[in-house]
Amino acid sequence: MVRGQGGIDPSRIRRSFHPRLPTHYSPFSLEFGMHSSSLSSFFGLYICIPLSSFSEYIDRSIDSAEGVRGVREKSEVVAFNNSLFVSFPFFTEAVQGESLIQTGIPAYRWPCLLWFCGTSSRDTMNALAATSRNFRQAAKLLGLDSKLEKSLLIPFREIKVECTIPRDDGTMASFVGFRVQHDNARGPMKGGIRYHHEVDPDEVNALAQLMTWKTAVANIPYGGAKGGIGCSPGELSISELERLTRVFTQKLHDCIGIHTDVPAPDMGTNSQTMAWILDEYSKFHGYSPAVVTGKPVDLGGSLGRDAATGRGVLFAAQALLAEYGKSISDQRFVIQGFGNVGSWTAQLISEAGGKVIAVSDVTGAVKNSNGLNIHKLLKHSKESRGVKGFSGGDALDSNLLLMEDCDVLIPAALGGVINRENANEIRAKFIIEAANHPTDPEADEILSKKGVLILPDIFANSGGVTVSYFEWVQNIQGFMWGEEKVNCELKTYMTRGFKDVKEMCRTHNCDLRMGAFTLGVNRVARATVLRGWEA
Repeated sequence: MVRGQGGIDPSRIRRSFHPRLPTHYSPFSLEFGMHSSSLSSFFGLYICIPLSSFSEYIDRSIDSAEGVRGVREKSEVVAFNNSLFVSFPFFTEAVQGESLIQTGIPAYRWPCLLWFCGTSSRDTMNALAATSRNFRQAAKLLGLDSKLEKSLLIPFREIKVECTIPRDDGTMASFVGFRVQHDNARGPMKGGIRYHHEVDPDEVNALAQLMTWKTAVANIPYGGAKGGIGCSPGELSISELERLTRVFTQKLHDCIGIHTDVPAPDMGTNSQTMAWILDEYSKFHGYSPAVVTGKPVDLGGSLGRDAATGRGVLFAAQALLAEYGKSISDQRFVIQGFGNVGSWTAQLISEAGGKVIAVSDVTGAVKNSNGLNIHKLLKHSKESRGVKGFSGGDALDSNLLLMEDCDVLIPAALGGVINRENANEIRAKFIIEAANHPTDPEADEILSKKGVLILPDIFANSGGVTVSYFEWVQNIQGFMWGEEKVNCELKTYMTRGFKDVKEMCRTHNCDLRMGAFTLGVNRVARATVLRGWEA
């Protein structure tokens, strides 16, 4: 951890406190440094505020402290490590190259700065920062009251549980599970459960908030939630994963439910995981197939669910291209990622007449300017566990895939892959975000200036949660749909959703990302006010 860069000598900074702040804020400690380039949208100074005292801080400090009036319009607020970090970017120029003592900034305005060690924290913060930044910009465009804005930001409930299980060798192992339930103004909270060794409450918090806006953009009657267990599923046997899932469900069963919170699969989990949750939950509450979605079809899962996110990307692409007088069949596509979403997207685009000229996955990348044979590539990928070595195209450096000459670029793998280092080299005319948060805010600005149109993840990859809603509806009705009906309804929702986003773009004179966020935030805000929940 590097400290004291930028000309500031931390040893010169004394501790101080301000009488307006609660005693547990005192004394402040100050650290100063230059953030990494990927955090430049949050460059500046930050006050660290425990989440438990957010309301007290905002009311007593930001609204009333002398010299800090109007900070809400100029700052960003981000949840991280069970705290809120309130940035003061307008302090930046004043402190570069000199100590805070020399600037004359009052002692009570000396904040704690945010520091990072390792890539995972930085990536988590990027998602947090982008989600919060987009929310606040949308709230400003909508003219939301500051108290309502605060109410929408704070999660409804955060749950942290210990899950101890016997391993197959007889030893005991403990894992930590999380569930963040962000908002239920529009209906039961909805979001995936992921099993990954880097799961932490900050990542889960950001994803839960994003689910709130995503379900609202899709106009399905849900709020947002997200959960996970900090574990490495590849290192656990099937029986160990089952025991872990059942213990996690035992700890959560009173906090989830058909009309409360409906989990779904995510990274490291699948339909079998949902079957275990369903069975364990049903031991306490009776048979309840609608308590989870993404289940096996034999237990009430919906037909068409596996392809839903990729099919939603296809429908979103068709709607976007039609807006500009184009169609799938006359475009060249590059797809980063060939997992469930990427492979289905490639297959469906190819079937619709589109030319997929390059794809990549963790093993490598392959390119064919005349168009890849996706059927053969799928077979090769299944047999070889990756696209590397496919004979129907030329090998390509995975790092160069995003810069390939194409009409439509579809990032369908990791977040943060499009950033300020590569944004200027991207040659696509359209970007459709099938992955979560693939484009950094800085890259957004660069691409916008280049005239590249970005269809944001909050809308583009909402096909999965939309079909999850269809599954929930079918389970409640006890009447299952055919796959044709599922796909037809999905197209209706995606097409209507794009029109709603465009209408918000025209109303607020903004880009597609902000159009989607204003649409989602406005729907949640209206439901919150109508239910009388505003702070």
